[in-house]
Amino acid sequence: MNAQTPATGKATQETLVSVHRWTDKLLTFRTTRPADYRFTPGQFARLGLMVDGEMVWRAYSITSAEAENALEYYAIVVPGGLFTSALIRLQPGDPVWVEKLSYGFMTADRFADGEDFWMLATGTGLGPYVSILQQREVWHQFRNLVLVHCVRHAEELSYQEKFESLRAQAQAAGFPARLQLIVMTTRDDDAAGSDHLHGRITAALLDGSLERKAGLAITAEASRLMVCGNPDMITEVRDILRERGLGPCRRAGGGQFITEDYW
Repeated sequence: MNAQTPATGKATQETLVSVHRWTDKLLTFRTTRPADYRFTPGQFARLGLMVDGEMVWRAYSITSAEAENALEYYAIVVPGGLFTSALIRLQPGDPVWVEKLSYGFMTADRFADGEDFWMLATGTGLGPYVSILQQREVWHQFRNLVLVHCVRHAEELSYQEKFESLRAQAQAAGFPARLQLIVMTTRDDDAAGSDHLHGRITAALLDGSLERKAGLAITAEASRLMVCGNPDMITEVRDILRERGLGPCRRAGGGQFITEDYW
């Protein structure tokens, strides 16, 4: 039975189920799921670890499917960070506290229309899209799904097999949307025969190479975008999109893009 943490009645004590290391700095970890826990793909959870007698809280996007029994998260190890320094020492079976509420407004149901759904991410900003692309409704809501993941080195391109599997499953099920995966690296030199784009998302938007790669134009009429990751990148992308006549989504409705800083 889940016990309430002594720090707050707003969370339940859960159990670390597994940890997968993508690189020495990137990891996916899973916890048990609190009873009656609800979230919409794209939202994040607040997690707590007891560190030196004090509860340390951090927010992580949920990467698992909406109906899964466990909750999954994608994290970067921050050098000297209290939370991740403690996290990488944990073993399956150790306690992790999960707040009972989920948070965030970066969810696909905020788009009332649109044909092309662009998901732009740097680094671990990829996290929300892992869950969103496991949401059946998204594959029926849009005609084109375009996932863009930009990292420094190719070894940081996590979840690629997962996305390929989701694309194959959707095709087999006859879902109408088509998924494109566009990966970008900023530090690696272009390898011969590589289909990666080289450079930053902002540069690829400005010179048109991102749209050429996708075979789709970003327009206010057809395009709906989510942008998640580096705050500087998000600020620049907002400016680029506004110059093209796109605006941010509002709670009252309307708009073409949603952004979320990822640290």
